[in-house]
Amino acid sequence: MVKNFVLDTNVLIHDPKAIFNFQDNNVIIPFPVLEEIDNLKTRGERTGAAAREVNRVLDGLRKDGNLRKGVKLENGGCLRILTLEENGFKIPKYLGRKMDDFILMYAMYLKEHDKKHETYLVSKDINIRIKAEAIGIVAQDYLTDRIEYEDYFEGFMELNIEEKLIEKDKININLIENHENISPNTYFDLNNGNYYRYSEKEKALVKLDVSLFTEVFGINPRNREQIFAFDALLNDEIPLVTLVGSAGTGKTLLALAVGLFKVLDEKKYKKLLVSKPVIPVGKDIGFLPGSIQEKMKPWLQPIYDNLDYLFQGKGKKPDEYLEKREILEIEVLSYIRGRSIPEQYMIIDEAQNLTPHEIKTIITRVGENTKIVLTGDPFQIDNPYLGFSSNGLTYVSSKFRESPLAAHVYLLKGERSELASKAAEIL
Repeated sequence: MVKNFVLDTNVLIHDPKAIFNFQDNNVIIPFPVLEEIDNLKTRGERTGAAAREVNRVLDGLRKDGNLRKGVKLENGGCLRILTLEENGFKIPKYLGRKMDDFILMYAMYLKEHDKKHETYLVSKDINIRIKAEAIGIVAQDYLTDRIEYEDYFEGFMELNIEEKLIEKDKININLIENHENISPNTYFDLNNGNYYRYSEKEKALVKLDVSLFTEVFGINPRNREQIFAFDALLNDEIPLVTLVGSAGTGKTLLALAVGLFKVLDEKKYKKLLVSKPVIPVGKDIGFLPGSIQEKMKPWLQPIYDNLDYLFQGKGKKPDEYLEKREILEIEVLSYIRGRSIPEQYMIIDEAQNLTPHEIKTIITRVGENTKIVLTGDPFQIDNPYLGFSSNGLTYVSSKFRESPLAAHVYLLKGERSELASKAAEIL
């Protein structure tokens, strides 16, 4: 049965092509949403770019018909821009003059005047969903790119097998129980302490060369998950790695250590490119003076701290490399849009603050012989419209689960300090 889905502004900013993801249903965009999109198009890097993309999508559909009357979509659905007609519709007194209230008003109008179809309000804003339910409108989150917590894969498994198999460097995948369900580049802890990775190419579990004694740019792995992470980061046949974990688990430090090793020592890549979303925690302090590197430094201070630590005793400071921009570059994410980035080792830190659409934009910039590493903590998100199930980091690690091009590791144990680990656990 065809339904009406009324989209809030934040859904379109989250995914500018969301209108194509409602199958054969009616997609309704209230006129106030267009006003909000227009006001957002000159905003900062992420929001403004998404707003402009929404306008381009809608403008492209105008050639297919009248947006007010409705335009047929390729998936069988219909898009319509709703303009509120009087027709005796009374505005409830409890709705104020806020834009959210106008959008709720449009949803109420549609529900009252289109009895043939059920009406749903779709919003990333929890508060407007609560208000919608309070006035009798069914509301839901944008579900297309959600990954449920119960379905999230940690990237490794623990198994007990015959001891004689452990002596082998390669174990045929057919000897592993339920091997049909094993994803490429899944890591294994066999018989509590023997570490392997499933290679789809070889159809076998391959024993890891990495151990607690492996040193990369002065750093050794300190636990099982860090061993898995090191293996994925060092493997040039895996161009996409996602590292997830709470504060202090070593995500960024491991990625930077391997990146520097690959660029400076092995010379596998020409440059190490590092960036992260610019999202303030708390009240924004406004514009910052100086060059791009100077503006970005407060946001990227954790990166600089790790670089300073890694360069201890190396005879050269990271700032010397940054000034020349030869092998180490700090980039603003908005400047990555439109680029092609070949032969580089890319690290995107705090990737949990990116939407699935933004993650797609970044990964599609990757050129030949480039490796991209996404790090973050999906339980520590600063973007108000993202959660564990809908952020770009969770999304991409789940979508690439069946691809041999990607590896994912969930780092469980904090290694920063005993206090930091306890704080991450109980606070």
